[in-house]
Amino acid sequence: MSPPDNVFGPPGYMGQKLDTGPVGQHNRNQAKSRSCSSRKDSFYLTSKVVYARCLSPGKIMETPLVSVVLPTYNRAYCIERAVNSALDQTHHNVEILLIDDGSTDGTGELVAERYRNEPRLRYIHQPNSGVSVARNTALRELRGDFVAFLDSDDVWKSWKLELQLACLKQVPHAGMIWTEMEAIDSKGNLLHELYLREYYSAYKWFSNEQLFTEEYPLPEITALPREQTARLYVGNLFSPMIMGNLVHTPTTMVRRDRVEKVGFFNERLRRSGGDFDFHLRTCRVGPVAFVNAATIQYRIGDADQLTSPQNSIHSARNFLATIRPLIDMERDNITLPPYMIDAVLAEAHQWLGEAHLKLGELAEARGQLAFSLRQQAWQPRTWSLLFAAWLPPRQAASLRSFYRTVREQAGLGGTRKNGR
Repeated sequence: MSPPDNVFGPPGYMGQKLDTGPVGQHNRNQAKSRSCSSRKDSFYLTSKVVYARCLSPGKIMETPLVSVVLPTYNRAYCIERAVNSALDQTHHNVEILLIDDGSTDGTGELVAERYRNEPRLRYIHQPNSGVSVARNTALRELRGDFVAFLDSDDVWKSWKLELQLACLKQVPHAGMIWTEMEAIDSKGNLLHELYLREYYSAYKWFSNEQLFTEEYPLPEITALPREQTARLYVGNLFSPMIMGNLVHTPTTMVRRDRVEKVGFFNERLRRSGGDFDFHLRTCRVGPVAFVNAATIQYRIGDADQLTSPQNSIHSARNFLATIRPLIDMERDNITLPPYMIDAVLAEAHQWLGEAHLKLGELAEARGQLAFSLRQQAWQPRTWSLLFAAWLPPRQAASLRSFYRTVREQAGLGGTRKNGR
């Protein structure tokens, strides 16, 4: 069988589609063996486990296959760093599903030139459809028993996969694991050593001790990383996740059976919110794990991240569309106190109202802000935004600028984190 035009790689390995179900399942009849005679390390597929034939002749070591889901769109300027960070893992047994979501900047040509002879990478080009569709394309193609997500402008530490596999072996009841992250600028300069709690505002409600019910010293599990204070945590996080996202997708690894229970990314959440929806459903299924050591470098400050008013309104609308139905349907199963549920609904409507205000959509802004205040009356900032929504646009913009300046001078920050 010849590979389709939009896929390149060695025939019989990269060109075969082996899925027989919703999330790409191994097909025992179609799995192909590959000869080890011409390579130092080579792989062949069996029904569920991939074995690596290592340098010692006749010695076979069982090692799990990790499927790396890597969507990209017009990131030719940084895609190599991301791909190389996955290929250079100390856990070598990986397949990289690089899904090009309609790039027009030469990404395909660059990948073909650099990685055409790399047997662990499969490149698939599709029409531009959004990151959730791209990730779902990879989920239908994957072969591994573990799935790790990577974004094309981020970089993994070389031991990320090895660390997470060791941790998941320690806690087999956890279906997903994620970690802390470093923040870097476009030149690779380190800006923050631990950025997760700063980026995701929902962490303001919880300490690690409140979120998790199990805790293990990481040095007792693995020598990676070298931080002696790093710990592995496990808990049921469905209720805390109602307050907002706590999970950064490129730090995650998910067991295949958990992905099969959760299903695909929500493709209706095209511009934003698909990550939060997926992780919320993952936490709804069962226990998850967290390591408080950074395993990735997250690039911040690029223009294509969701910071513009046009994108902010989609983020706000999708966040509200994700939590509101679950709060209505699962109220009896959510262990949060009523004041916290009121607070997150008030903040969600305030966020959407402010996004409408920035776009000059004053009537919509007033409606959302008023609803926010009905959920929680004591919100001085929301009252000021509602007042601004009744002003002419020029005066409203001046008032918002003044308020932002005051907050920045007071050290309170002036922008909402995209992570929610």
